[in-house]
Amino acid sequence: MKLISKRLYLRELTEVDAPILLEGTRDQELRYMTGTKLNFTLEQIKAHIQHINHDESRYDFAICLKENDQMIGELSILDIDQENKKAGFRIALNSMALTGQGYGTEAIKVILPFVFEELQLNRLQLEVFDHNLRGITAYEKVGFVKEGVLRDSLNFEGKYADEIIMALLKKDYTQLTY
Repeated sequence: MKLISKRLYLRELTEVDAPILLEGTRDQELRYMTGTKLNFTLEQIKAHIQHINHDESRYDFAICLKENDQMIGELSILDIDQENKKAGFRIALNSMALTGQGYGTEAIKVILPFVFEELQLNRLQLEVFDHNLRGITAYEKVGFVKEGVLRDSLNFEGKYADEIIMALLKKDYTQLTY
């Protein structure tokens, strides 16, 4: 499956992407934005990709630039609950240098029709730390609404951060005009 927008396309995440994902996990600023504390090996990331590609409760995509096929990030629809018509969502770019250029917003816009029209879900939920202002802005830009806050949910190197719960409902998605 390939989902295409103006500058990007989303494709299935594969083991070939493992070295790029590993590099992203070593970026200290990205680790802080995502709350990543563990260190990973290439073998662990490859095994993770193999596992998730056989997990029917999720879809994982590589975010790639159309101009040169460079993989610049990943996006996941996870914990799909068909009975309650809901799922979790996560997105990450591979480096802070890629942020602020609208790639995250564009990738989210590409995935929403898949979520609400193909999968027929009613709710897409994410969690974001309060220090990730660019992420929060991107989520709000595409229609996600803040629903709650888990205070001091993350202790990252001695500094606490709130975790913000955000969601986009199908009825809100159908009202979007971008």
